[in-house]
This record gives sequence, C-alpha cells and structure tokens, in this order.
Amino acid sequence: MRKVLMCGTGEYSTGYIPGSEAAPDKKKGVVGLVLFDLRRRGKLSQVGCVGVNGKKFPEIRKHLQVAIAECYKDMDVTMDTWPGDSEVNPEAYKTAIDSLQKGDGAIIFTPDDTHFDITLYAIKKGIHVLVTKPVVKTVKEHLLLIQAAREHKVHVQIEYHKRWDQIYADARERIRDMGDFTFFQSYMSQPQKQLVTFKAWAGKSSDISYYLNSHHMDWHCWAMDGRAVPTKVTAFGSTGVADAQFGCPNGTEDSISVMAEWQNSSGTKGTAVYTSCWTAPDNAEVHSQQRFMCVAHKGEVRADQAHRGYEVTTDGKYSSVNPLYMKYTKDDEGRYAGQRGYGYISIEAFVDACTELNANKTTLASLNKSLPTIENSLQVTALLEAGRKSLDSNGNVVDVQSLIKETADSIGLSL
Repeated sequence: MRKVLMCGTGEYSTGYIPGSEAAPDKKKGVVGLVLFDLRRRGKLSQVGCVGVNGKKFPEIRKHLQVAIAECYKDMDVTMDTWPGDSEVNPEAYKTAIDSLQKGDGAIIFTPDDTHFDITLYAIKKGIHVLVTKPVVKTVKEHLLLIQAAREHKVHVQIEYHKRWDQIYADARERIRDMGDFTFFQSYMSQPQKQLVTFKAWAGKSSDISYYLNSHHMDWHCWAMDGRAVPTKVTAFGSTGVADAQFGCPNGTEDSISVMAEWQNSSGTKGTAVYTSCWTAPDNAEVHSQQRFMCVAHKGEVRADQAHRGYEVTTDGKYSSVNPLYMKYTKDDEGRYAGQRGYGYISIEAFVDACTELNANKTTLASLNKSLPTIENSLQVTALLEAGRKSLDSNGNVVDVQSLIKETADSIGLSL
C-alpha cells in the first residue's frame, strides 16, 4: 500500500496526552506504532498524521522519538503532518486527505461526532477508510456512508479489534453451534481518570455506551449474524460522578445499561444487557474490566478478557496484564515484537485488504463477508442509537428494525 493517513493525534493514535500520561495499555499508542512497523515490514510506504492543533506536533514528534524510535531497533517514526506546527485548523483533515491518491488509506481515531464528516470526505476522494468504533452515532449517517461507499467503490472497515481476539473469535463460532440465542450479558469499564483525557467530549458529543458498549454489541451482532436480530431496546443510566467530580455536563451518565429484545429466525426470543462504565476506580489491577456471557438453547460461553491468568507485580503495583491485545516488549534483537496482538492484527488486516483490493485480488463483496465493514455493522449502530433515544426519553422502548427501515426508506437506500 502506498500511504496511510492517521486522522487523530491522541492517545490511541500516538500515545501522547498533553501534560498527562497515556493509559497503561497505550503508552506508546497503537495506530502510529502499528503503521510504523508495517512500513518497516514493507507493507506500506508512507505515513501521515492530521489533527486540529498543529502546535502539538513538536511534542508529539519528541514523544514518538523517545517512546518508539529509541525503544525499538530500525523503527522510523517520520511522518507528514497537518496542519502546520503554528496552526489550528478543524478542517485540516481535508487538506491532508486531498494529498492522498485514490486507493490510499485513512485511519480515523477522532471524537465520535467527527467520524461521519471525515469518513464521508475520504470516501468521496476514493480513499479506503478504517474508522474506530462507533463508526457513527445514527442509523441515518451509517446508511449515508453505505450509500457513498457503494458509489465510490471503496472499503470502509470498522476497528472492532475484539474480532481478532482468539478467545472472542472462538466463542463466536461455538455459540453459533448451540442453537437459538437465549441471553447475553456484557460489562466493560474505564477508570475515572480517563474522564480527564475525554473531557473535551465526554457527555457533550458522545457517551459511554457509544464508546464502550459498541465492542460487545458488535461481538453479539457478529455471533448472531443471519440467525437473530435486535427488535426492541430500552436503556437506563447512572449519574453523580462524571458531572460532579470531573466537570462533565450535568446529567452525564457514569454507566449506561442498554437492554434489548432479540428475535431468532425460528421466531423464539432472546434478551441482552450491555453495560459500560467510565467511573470505575483508578489503580485497579486492569485498565478495563471486560467480560461477557452468552446463553443459547444448547449451551453457554463465558469470557473474562481482563483476567487471563497472567499477573505482574512491581513495587506498589499489581496488574493483570493482557499482551494478547498489544505487546510492547522487544524481541532478542531489539525490534518490536507485537505483530500477533489483536490490536495490531486489526489494523494490519485493513492494510492487507486495501492492498489486495487495489491489486484486484479481492472484492468488496468478499471483504464484507470476512471483515467488520460499514455494510455488515448496521445493527450495532441501530442498537447504540436506540439506546441513546431511550435514555433521552426516560427509558421509552425503541423499535430497532423500524428505526432501520424508516431511515433507509427516507433516503431511498435498498438494504
């Protein structure tokens, strides 16, 4: 692949947080590190990065030099950047995307409410896109992106990295052999201190359900693909910490539980509860509690991603660590050695897919069967939007499939 542009300069992209420290599982970032390593391995030629505030770039370059270039052998962290180092420009992404060629890639890790505009702009320029979850916040925006991707024949992938977690992938296949779906329950958390990192948007332009419930909703929808659909949603939230202690807008939810009714293709019903929280205690043994259980007519699976039997203790700190996500340690020659982490593989899969698509070695139809794409992730967006609508209407029930159908009809899109 010729070039990949990172849209977003924050923790997940670069590991850099002004005046603070990145989360324990992202101190070197994720997207930038993976792209630099893919370039070292010959899978792409150039890397770019665009943000809003160019004044951050001198410090970002210093951070990348120390955290990555000086840590790993043969790791080049040079990249083109937008806007200029003395500029602040919320629309710098347009200039950066305009510099790309058709068939190049853009990886979008920006606040949730910016995903639609940046993704649509890239699609219209013939750029393949990998966008973080949630891809967008409404069914209408999702359908408009499907419409645009079809028209411009580009690959739009969602960065649901848990699909490459071997335990989650194995659990998906097992549950599909257990008959009709009965019950699903998931929980995912972030420590309170993350609200300092997210203060620009937390409770303003997005919420904790969009940010974290989206992961397990995607796994559940992926497991149920072709077998069941969500039909009704109601949602409730807890309050009192994010607004009172971290300055988020009044009423910002600390945790959100989205409850859904599902209908199996046989006509039987199942239920699900997806809960996420960003006011968990700081300094726990893991950065994020992550677990689920799924019951079917002929069996049950349970997964605790936070505790995999690998524990590390240093002076003053006990941790249950997960290098299966991102492994930051080196090999015997000093090179980066985390190519098997599912956080890495998720991004590499996008680069490989674009390379094969550009070379006419695969098709969009094939990619829609094997990867999390804009075409096959609509049910997740519908669950998320339905949850937000229910929260905003004091727990009213929202019909999920009507939300999809009525929106598709309003823009004339055939599904």
